[in-house]
Amino acid sequence: MKYLKFLLVGIFFGIVLVKSEAVSWYRIYEMFRFQSFHMYGIIGTAIASGILFLQISKRGVLKNIKGANIFVPKKEKGTFRYIIGGIFFGFGWALVGACPGPMYILLGTGVLSMIIVIAAAILGTFIYGILKDKLPH
Repeated sequence: MKYLKFLLVGIFFGIVLVKSEAVSWYRIYEMFRFQSFHMYGIIGTAIASGILFLQISKRGVLKNIKGANIFVPKKEKGTFRYIIGGIFFGFGWALVGACPGPMYILLGTGVLSMIIVIAAAILGTFIYGILKDKLPH
């Protein structure tokens, strides 16, 4: 029962993504072909909101669910791993037509082929967990 609020926020988030067409394969296809501003507008708004709320939380105005200050650790130097990770993420997004969050939303909307994608994502995460100590970080 204590997790009900998280479930409700997730359902609301899913509805917003479906209604804004952010989980539409066609909209994602348009984005990767630079044919429409729609997805770039959504992503840009999310980035701007994230920056705003992060700055507010750093000033101690926003607290976490337990009432404590939100702590954001400093990033390590070097961006190579983020570039490589972003390339892999982008390839997967372009190939599948969905990033991790919308995979579940699409499954909830009845796109049953997302079961294969979710299983592959879970398998990839499991393999990364096994190999992470051997990979350059």
